[in-house]
Amino acid sequence: MTDEQSSNPDANQQTIYQFKLKGHLGQQWMNWFEGLTVTLEEDGNTLLSGIVVDQSALHGILKKIRDLGMPLLTLSQVEPKDVEMKISTKSVKQSRSKRRKKS
Repeated sequence: MTDEQSSNPDANQQTIYQFKLKGHLGQQWMNWFEGLTVTLEEDGNTLLSGIVVDQSALHGILKKIRDLGMPLLTLSQVEPKDVEMKISTKSVKQSRSKRRKKS
């Protein structure tokens, strides 16, 4: 049958997700999300970004968020170029902010 759709179109393609949480994640919990980039945003929220290898890993991350009791504001699957741009932009802002505080 030629109209069949594969449930896994590209097994080698990496899926990147962003999880936006209400509130800042405490320092003691940051290692709990190993493999994800943790960004404490200026608006008081936390952004977790990174590769999620499969649905089981996705559910594991969601379970950790639930166990912390932090409300999940958004969950987005994003293109790799979008994540890199946001992380690099945030890093630039943080570097500038640190330089200003030292002055």
